[in-house]
Amino acid sequence: MPQFYITTAIDYANGDPHLGHALEKIGADAIARYRRLRGDDVRFLMGMDEHGQKVAQAAAERGVAPQALVDTIAATFEAMWRRLDVSYDQFIRTTQPAHKAGVRALITRIHERNPADFYEQTYEGWYCVGCELFKRKDEIVDGKCVLHPTRELQWTQEHNWFFRLTRYQDFLKSLFASRPEFLRPETRRNEILSLLDQGLEDISITRSRLTWAIPFPLRTSDGEEQGTWVWFDALPNYLTATGYPDASYTRWWPAQVHVIGKDITRLHCVIWPAMLQAAELPLPESVWAHGFVSLGGERFSKSAGVKLELGDAIDRFGPDAFRYFLAREVPFDGDGSFSWERFEDRYNADLANAWGNLASRTIAMVERYRGGVVPAAPRGGVDDADAADYAVYHAAMDGSRGYLLHEALRAVWLTVARGNEYVDRQAPWKLAKDPALAGELDATLGTLIRQLARHCVALHPFMPGKTQALWEQLGGPGRVSDQRFADFGALDATGWKVAKGEPLFPKAVSSGQ
Repeated sequence: MPQFYITTAIDYANGDPHLGHALEKIGADAIARYRRLRGDDVRFLMGMDEHGQKVAQAAAERGVAPQALVDTIAATFEAMWRRLDVSYDQFIRTTQPAHKAGVRALITRIHERNPADFYEQTYEGWYCVGCELFKRKDEIVDGKCVLHPTRELQWTQEHNWFFRLTRYQDFLKSLFASRPEFLRPETRRNEILSLLDQGLEDISITRSRLTWAIPFPLRTSDGEEQGTWVWFDALPNYLTATGYPDASYTRWWPAQVHVIGKDITRLHCVIWPAMLQAAELPLPESVWAHGFVSLGGERFSKSAGVKLELGDAIDRFGPDAFRYFLAREVPFDGDGSFSWERFEDRYNADLANAWGNLASRTIAMVERYRGGVVPAAPRGGVDDADAADYAVYHAAMDGSRGYLLHEALRAVWLTVARGNEYVDRQAPWKLAKDPALAGELDATLGTLIRQLARHCVALHPFMPGKTQALWEQLGGPGRVSDQRFADFGALDATGWKVAKGEPLFPKAVSSGQ
């Protein structure tokens, strides 16, 4: 059985989950669920990044201990992912003892194999607490970090441990030349290639007087124990989650794909590969960098007041409709926007009117004309045309072209439109009036139920709750999640007993938002 280890970026514990978090987690969940339907042995990792100066400051502002703060925030995130039915297998937290031990073991391994990669130096520069990074000149506009324009940069001077990142510049250039699929989409890859052409700089990997951190295994020449820089702690979570340094880690490492936001590609595609190379460990197979989702064209920013309560968006039409909207509306290889108006339009047009209505009237006709039992139907033109669309669906989901979830859903909705056109063309209510056309009526109804059953399987990665509900109304055996794409083309609903239930997607009344 093929293995598929997929990870998301671990979320920083300084606030509540937002739409950007949801976009990434829903997208990764759709990929993980798709791979399970392929029959892969899937491991899906998510988690929390809980150390660093930003967390320590937030805890101090609230008058609580850092651990108490991250415990509360982690519980909030986990509750949100349960609500959105995100099917992760493991939720790692960087404050867990096993992760701390793994990070120290990795740093020690680098030092043992390449001791010259760590050295001490006094460094000064502009530091962004929001990014937990020293910023380069091209990352500062009008004296502010381009990613956190409402935060004041801090001029920082410290004597720290450094990682000799410059030593790995040629290695990284060779990596991107020999494995162009390592980072996709291509726009993100080109950005990293441009960065490499500009030349790398060594990076400070410890912080003096930072107690809310994993202690760095090496003391400075004057005997000081410093805190490990938060990213040198966070990036290894993908490795420590597999059990590293225990020998069992090779069961899952290397990962097949890291799903991350485009703002942290430098960390995942420059620093992380260099760390692994320094430790003489395998690199992940690929990194997929999605874009941003904005609110009416403005990037979400808690500090700038551009925000949307995630719970409100889910409440509007339920978790599955929200999952569908984000995956369909926001290209997973670029940027997109959220608006209440567009959400409602997409809900009504795609879910209530197109797919929900197709399911409702088809089930009603099987109940009315065939006593609820699905008749046999030979394969026909609808099945053949659908097969071509599903080939596009798989090409968008299987990683061969990246992870183009919006394209996959567009392909499925072509089959939904075909089903509605088929109903109108065949007019089963007319066929039912002529006993001589009973065979054609059977073929029509059987074809439609079979098509809806395929919808349930193909859309399960995106709408796990609603697809299971429809599967049960169709009389499908077991659970949708137990189906396999290997059997997809031969899916046969003959003899299933349909039972119309509550509408999948009641038509929305304008919210006025």
